[in-house]
Amino acid sequence: MTYATPVRDIQFVLNHMVGFEAVKETGKFDDLNDDLVEAVLSEAGKLADNVIAPMNWPQDQQGAKLENGVVRTPDGFKEAYQQYVEGGWNALAFPEDVGGQGLPQSLALTVSDALFSACITWSLCTTLTTGAVKALLAFGTDEQKELYLPKMVSGKWTGTMNLTEPHAGSDLSSLRTKAEPVGDGQYKISGNKIYISFGEHDMAENICHLVLARLPDAPEGTRGISMFLVPKFHVNPDGSLGSRNDVKCTGLEEKLGQHGGPTCSMAYGEAGECYGTLVGTENEGLKNMFVMMNAARIDVGQQGASISERAFQAALSFAQERKQGCAFGVKSGDPVDIYQHPDVRRNLYTMRALTDASRALCYAAMVSHDLSKHAPDENARKIAKEREELLTPIAKSFATDRANEVTSIGVQVHGGMGFVEETGAAQHMRDIRIATIYEGTNGIQAIDLIGRKLGMGGGKLARDFIAELREGVSALESASHPDLQAISRRLGIAANSLEMTTNWMIEAMARDPQDALAGATPYQDQFGYVAGAHYLARGALAAAELIEQGDGDKAYYETKIAIARFYADNLLPRAEGLIPAATAGAETVATMEPDLLAS
Repeated sequence: MTYATPVRDIQFVLNHMVGFEAVKETGKFDDLNDDLVEAVLSEAGKLADNVIAPMNWPQDQQGAKLENGVVRTPDGFKEAYQQYVEGGWNALAFPEDVGGQGLPQSLALTVSDALFSACITWSLCTTLTTGAVKALLAFGTDEQKELYLPKMVSGKWTGTMNLTEPHAGSDLSSLRTKAEPVGDGQYKISGNKIYISFGEHDMAENICHLVLARLPDAPEGTRGISMFLVPKFHVNPDGSLGSRNDVKCTGLEEKLGQHGGPTCSMAYGEAGECYGTLVGTENEGLKNMFVMMNAARIDVGQQGASISERAFQAALSFAQERKQGCAFGVKSGDPVDIYQHPDVRRNLYTMRALTDASRALCYAAMVSHDLSKHAPDENARKIAKEREELLTPIAKSFATDRANEVTSIGVQVHGGMGFVEETGAAQHMRDIRIATIYEGTNGIQAIDLIGRKLGMGGGKLARDFIAELREGVSALESASHPDLQAISRRLGIAANSLEMTTNWMIEAMARDPQDALAGATPYQDQFGYVAGAHYLARGALAAAELIEQGDGDKAYYETKIAIARFYADNLLPRAEGLIPAATAGAETVATMEPDLLAS
């Protein structure tokens, strides 16, 4: 169950696949250079490998406990979190004027990559806090920023997002939690929320909840939702902690995975004394929350890539140790390690290729985010924002869907031992299963992709990406390496197919949205497979150039080319196979009597 942060692979993706160099060249990060990036990744790796990763298996067995209204996290969680805070990791990508270090979000994502792999359960607390900080930075009042941000940026106080209610699920339009103004900028909050990750815990001295609620005369539906900052402990004007607020955890969910992370049912105002302050403008809480949600969706995609990484490392290690069977064609002799069997290698190469593609998609989305904020001119920022908008649902859905596949293959590689908990292979499957569901199910991501992203500029976002694909194909065609030429042929076919399906989707949305919605998920999958191939191909092209230059380890770069070729030959054809499902139209999912489906 050992894990080692893949520092070299992370650097390769940044430097050769997703355009991180453009972030360095914005001029907004004076100290950002290769040495700093390597130092950050090296130190993050030490924290992940030596402190966080050893907790992963024990916390799964121990779980979080609710005792007399107090949530106890597993052994080591609190101490590890203190090391995280003391190391300044939470502050990495926040502005210096609120106590941050002023580094790019894409670099912070690489740190999250390491921590998610090490223990996704523990790490979830950190991402919720950074998401809450982003919302307060964007919409908080001066007083809220002064009182809360220094402690939240440091990580000394943690944050949550409170959307879901027992009756509503993903439907925020039916939200019932109430907020009544009582004067002096205070609001009395009453209601219940569920599925609140780290809504109560013992790792930090205060928890700052961002809660969606309705004002008394709010409009119906999502237009009538406001956001409120509701602390566990009230904060005095001097920043010290005051009395306990009337907010409490009433229960912990029994979950398939992520056992050590408390997923709380929360009650606000049971005694009528829960108070909070408005964040942003009345009735615009959903817009505020999407600042958290969009960042969180890339984070969740990264969770998928990171758990895929850990599952792959475990499977590869097992395959090199497990002896079974003779080499093919040999009737007797000592058994060989199962890595020698071609089908096992196919499984491992599939895991590696999907992991690399998933990581690249998430990093590319966050690089686009950084450029949308910091690129030197307005047009460049606009183009980057469009790319971020396009890639966010694709990165979230592709990386998490593929993580379910990769972790399942990991169990398969372990054989019968994979079905036994002690190997840890099953834990990876259990822990990541939620990632296709939270922060907007992958089906919701698909609706967002075709309903909003394709509609922006009449398909401009997708067509710009396809144009970039074609530029990549041309570059591969002119390369001398035979594997690159083979990749170019596959990618060229895929680009044509994606363009055809994209045009069909745009026309279907104009003609009958039900036709497009019926195929939204297959289309999103198709886009993900093609985009993943694009970034792997960029890495392969860079690797070939580095070999020609005699730069570094030739065997390492040849492996990058080989994995990109494997993906193009074995996984990219899935994109072509998704076209019929994407374009079948509404008739393929026509309403049938539910009782007949069950008969």
